[in-house]
Amino acid sequence: MRQTLMQKGLMPSQMLNEIDGFMDKTLNLCKQLSLDLSRYQADHIALRINGADVAKAAHQEWLEYGQVISEAIINGRPIIVMQFKQPIVTKVGEIECLELPYPAPNKSHPIEHWEHIEFVVPSQAITADDFLADLCTRFPDLSAKLACLDESGIDMKLSSPHGEGERLANPTVAFKLNGVCIKLHPHSLKNIVASEQ
Repeated sequence: MRQTLMQKGLMPSQMLNEIDGFMDKTLNLCKQLSLDLSRYQADHIALRINGADVAKAAHQEWLEYGQVISEAIINGRPIIVMQFKQPIVTKVGEIECLELPYPAPNKSHPIEHWEHIEFVVPSQAITADDFLADLCTRFPDLSAKLACLDESGIDMKLSSPHGEGERLANPTVAFKLNGVCIKLHPHSLKNIVASEQ
């Protein structure tokens, strides 16, 4: 399986070598949305893998870089959260955690690699709609951008993912363009994990 990870470019060392390119795309998407996230915590980064065996192999390899702090079943599949031994220093700040979702049945991602980065934008919002309204207040230029997302090819998705035992509502607003996704939510992954305890 290590060989398969190498061939797919999914070994941790390979992925870390390409993190700057992913961050450049992330910053470009932020710019298009008039989202200045420089004051906010880059909570975690997530990768996408299509095969369960490959995800399991990646899971084992990443254990060299951190420890598992959560294994939750969300939408019927395991989602592993690891805290890095040393935060990864990137162009958007230090990232403490990795999210490794096992693949959903009958779903295939066009690209197996870095898929999204999540930022914590503190809010009291309980629903995704209220959180979006909060974001528009905090980032006034965002409202105008939302009106023309279709023209710019940016997809927006509102969701409220919830793992078994989680007590904190963590509504999410996601923006996606060309295989790069930025997700914003009010609470850090570590706080969500702590709420499960």
